[in-house]
Amino acid sequence: MRTILFLALVMVGAIGMSQTTINGNVVDENNEPIPGANIVIVGKAIGTVSDFDGNFTLQTSEDPPFQLRITSLGYTEATENITTNNQTINVVLNEAQTFLDEVVLSASRTPERIFESPVTVERMGLETIKNTASADFYGGLENLKGVDVNTNSLTFKSVNTRGFATFANTRFMQLVDGMDNSTPALNFPIGNLVGLVETDVLSVELLPGASSALYGANAFNGILFMRSKNPFDYEGISVSVKRGITSQEAAGDNAYTDVGIRAAYKFSDKFAGKVNFGYLRGTDWAATNETDKIDPTRTRADLDYDGINVYGDDFSVDIKDVAVTLEGLGVLPAGANALVPSQQVTRIGYNEADLTNYRAESIKADWGLYYRPWENDFEISYVGKVGTGSTIYQGTNRYNINGFFQEQHKLEVRNDNFFVRGYLVADKAGDSYDMVFTGININRAWKDDQTYFGEYTGAYVQATLGGATNEQAHAAARAQAESGRFLPGTPEFQNAFNRIIQDPDLSTGSRFQDASKYYHADANYNFSHLIDWAEIQIGGSFREYSLNSSGTIYTDVDGPINYSEFGLYTQVQKTIELQNEKSLKLTGSVRYDKSEFFDGFFSPRLSAGFTLNRDHNIRASVQTGFRNPTTQDLFIGLNAGRATLIGAAPDNLDRFSRDYNVSGGGQALGQPETITQTGRAAYENSYSARSVQRLAASGNPADLVVSNPGLVQPEQVTSFEVGYRGKINKLIVDFSTYYNSYTDFISPENVVAPLYGTAGDGSLSLAAISNGDFQTYQAYTNSDADVNSFGASLGLTTKIFGDFDLSGSYTYTKLDFDREANPDFQVQFNTPEHKFKASFGNTQLFKNFGFNFDYRFSDDYFWEATFGNGIVPEFHVVDAQISYDVPNIKSTFKLGGNNILGDEYFTAFGTGFIGSIYYVSWTINN
Repeated sequence: MRTILFLALVMVGAIGMSQTTINGNVVDENNEPIPGANIVIVGKAIGTVSDFDGNFTLQTSEDPPFQLRITSLGYTEATENITTNNQTINVVLNEAQTFLDEVVLSASRTPERIFESPVTVERMGLETIKNTASADFYGGLENLKGVDVNTNSLTFKSVNTRGFATFANTRFMQLVDGMDNSTPALNFPIGNLVGLVETDVLSVELLPGASSALYGANAFNGILFMRSKNPFDYEGISVSVKRGITSQEAAGDNAYTDVGIRAAYKFSDKFAGKVNFGYLRGTDWAATNETDKIDPTRTRADLDYDGINVYGDDFSVDIKDVAVTLEGLGVLPAGANALVPSQQVTRIGYNEADLTNYRAESIKADWGLYYRPWENDFEISYVGKVGTGSTIYQGTNRYNINGFFQEQHKLEVRNDNFFVRGYLVADKAGDSYDMVFTGININRAWKDDQTYFGEYTGAYVQATLGGATNEQAHAAARAQAESGRFLPGTPEFQNAFNRIIQDPDLSTGSRFQDASKYYHADANYNFSHLIDWAEIQIGGSFREYSLNSSGTIYTDVDGPINYSEFGLYTQVQKTIELQNEKSLKLTGSVRYDKSEFFDGFFSPRLSAGFTLNRDHNIRASVQTGFRNPTTQDLFIGLNAGRATLIGAAPDNLDRFSRDYNVSGGGQALGQPETITQTGRAAYENSYSARSVQRLAASGNPADLVVSNPGLVQPEQVTSFEVGYRGKINKLIVDFSTYYNSYTDFISPENVVAPLYGTAGDGSLSLAAISNGDFQTYQAYTNSDADVNSFGASLGLTTKIFGDFDLSGSYTYTKLDFDREANPDFQVQFNTPEHKFKASFGNTQLFKNFGFNFDYRFSDDYFWEATFGNGIVPEFHVVDAQISYDVPNIKSTFKLGGNNILGDEYFTAFGTGFIGSIYYVSWTINN
C-alpha cells in the first residue's frame, strides 16, 4: 500500500511540473479533421494525439522554443515552431503520394518505407483496420495479398503464406509487441484467442517467406507482427461494441457479441499506463460431415465406416481374427471360424454435435506501465497479458478447447537504438478434451471392445448357423452388439460424458491436460547513431521450454521436460546514392542458432533494392531459413486412435512404453500373452504403413517395405525472390515472385511396428503383421525427397471515379514435388494454386459516410493432414460494410456482413462449413 501511495505522489508531482501548454488542430487539405495524428516534440519522446475532431492539447515541462513534428499515416509530416507558452497552432497535412510511403519496421528491424523494403511486406494500418468489412481486424488479414487464412473455429483462424499450412502451423511465427504468442503446449499460435484487443491495435505487418536471418527458427514460412498503441502517444478511452448473428445451415442463427475497451492515460511526460479488455461470444461453425474418411462411397450402414465428424467408430477389428481367438478359448464350437469371413468392423460412433456445445468464447485483458525517466525516447515498460476462451482445434483429432488459459509477462528497456526484453509465456489447458476419444470411451463405458466384438462375432455365427445370409447375419450381429448403447440425451450418456472429459487417461478418458511454459529473452542494438557509413545491427535471443502435460501429451509422466535454444544475428545495411534520384540499398544479415539437441545453423540473407526514382523500385534477395523440430516433433507420446504419435528426441524413444496383448496366433508361435514395446520400435523396427496396406490387399510379402525412419533433424529452406514496387500514373503496382528449395523437410510418417520379429526378416515379423500383432505409429522424421515450391503475387491499387478506392491481387502458388515417387510422404502443402482478391470502397462517399466491399476467390486444393485428407472445393466470398462517423460524439457506426452471399464453404478437410456473420458496431474513440 505504501508503494502505491508513493507512486501516486510521484505521478501527481510529475503532473505538477508541466509548464507549457500547446493547443492545436490538425486537418487535411480539404479542411477535414485528422484524428489520431501524432504530435511529438522534436528530439524528445514527449507528445500527444489529435482527437476525433483533430484537436489536441500538449502539456510539457519543456520551455520554448522547440519544434513539434506532426505525422499521420497516409500524410506527409509537418513541423511547427513553438515560441511561447499557451500557443495555438493550426496544422494542415498533405496526403502522401501512395501507400508506398507508409513506414514498416519488420522487414529490417528498423523504420523504412514499404517502397524501399528489401523483401515483400504486407501491412494493415489504422485506416485499413477501421474500414475492413471483416467482423474483426484479425479476419481482415484474409484480404491481404498472398495470405491464406484457414478457419478452424469462429475464434481460431490460422494465418499462413506460401504453402505448407496446417492448423498446427509451426512454420509461421506471430509476434505481439515483440512477444511470440505461440502456446507452449502446442508450439504455434491459436489465432487471436490470446492476442490484441482491436481498440488497441496500431498496425499489423506481415512478411511472407523465410525470415530466420533476423527472427530465428520459427520464422520459417512467414511472420506476423501486431503492434499496440503506446499510451504516451495514444491517450483516452475507446470502446467498441459489435452485436449481430452468425448464420449456418447446420447450427442455425445465433447471437454474436464482440466488445473491446481501451483506457490509456499519460500521467506526465515520464509516466503512462493503459489497460485493455476484450470479450467475444458466439456459436461455432458446426462440423457435421458424415462422409467416410477413407472411402467416400461408404455410409453409416457400411460395416467398416469411419465418419469424418463421427467419433467412436475410429477402430476397426477383423471379426475373422476374433472368431479364431474365441474358438481357441472354447467360446465358439470347433470349426466356427470357417463360417466367419475376413471383414473389418467398426463400432457405431457419436456425431460431433453430441460431444460439444459449440460455444465460442474469448476473454482477454492486458495492461502496461511505461516509464521514461529522462522524458526522451528511453523507455522502461512492463506488459502483462491474460486470455482464456473456448474454441475448436483440429490436429490429429478434433479437440474442444474449453477454458484454455494463457498468460504473458514482459519487461522491456528500449530507445530508438536498442531494446532488451524478457518475457514468460505459460498456458493451462483448462477443461479441454479430445472429442474423438470422448466418443471412443463413451462406447467403451457401456461395453468394452472385447465384449462388443465378441458378442458381434458370436451373434454372426449363430445367425449363420440358423440359415441367415451374410447381410442378415451382420444385421443380427450389430443388433446384439449394440444392445445397451448410451444414447445422446439420456442420463447414462451424460454421466459417462462428464466423467470421461475429466479423465486424462486416454484408455478411459479424453481430457487434454497441460501447464507448460517457456522463458524468452532477446536484444538488439542499432549502431546507426554511432556509425555513418552503414547501418549495423546486432542481436540475439534465448529460449527455455518447460513441457508439463503430466504424460497426457508428452512423455513427461515423471516430471516436466526442459530444454533450451539460442541465436545470435547481425545485419549491415548500406544505401548508395546514385545520380538522378537513383539509389542502391544493400542489406546483408546472418544468424546463428543452436538447440541443445542439434548442431548449430547459420541463416544468411542478402538483398538489394534498386530505386530508379521516386516511382519505381526493384528488389532481389536470397535468404535461407531453418526451423528446429517442435516440442511435439521431439517429445510427444500420444495414442491418437489409429496411430500412436512418438517424438524423435533421442531420449524420448524409451520414455514411451506400452503393454500390448498378443493374439492367439502369436501365442501359438511361442510369444507371451503380453509384450512391452517402446517408442524405439517406430524408428528402429518398423514397416511403412502404406506397404502393410498393400500386403493386406495383395497377400504378397514382397510388398512390405522396411521403414525405420531417421530421428528428426532441423529443416532448411533456401528462398530466392525478385520484386517490383512502383507507381504508373495512378496505378500502384506491387509484384513479387519466389522459388523455395527445402532440405531435410520435416513431415510425419506412419509406420507399423510388429510386436515380435525384426522388420525385414521375412518370417516372424511377417507372421506378426498377418496375426494383427502390431502397433501403428506416427514418427517424426526428415525426407530426402526433393521438395520445392514457387509462386508469384501481383497487387494493383488505384483510384477511380475520383475518390473511389479499387484494389486487386492475384497469387499463384505451386508445389514442385513428385508424389508418385514418394507415396508414403505427407507434404501437407494445403494451399490453393490460384487466389484472387479485390476491394472496392470509398471512405468519404459523402460527408462522414463510407463503404467497402471485399471479394475473395480460392481455387480448389487438396488438404493433407493427420486428421484426414480430402479436396477443399473452390469458394467465392463477399464481405461488405457501410460506416458513418458522428464527430460530435466521437463515434463510428458500422453495419457489415461476412460471406453475404451465403454460400457456405470450408478451408480445411474436417472442419465445419463457414456460414455468414452479420453485425452492427459502435466504436467510440476519445
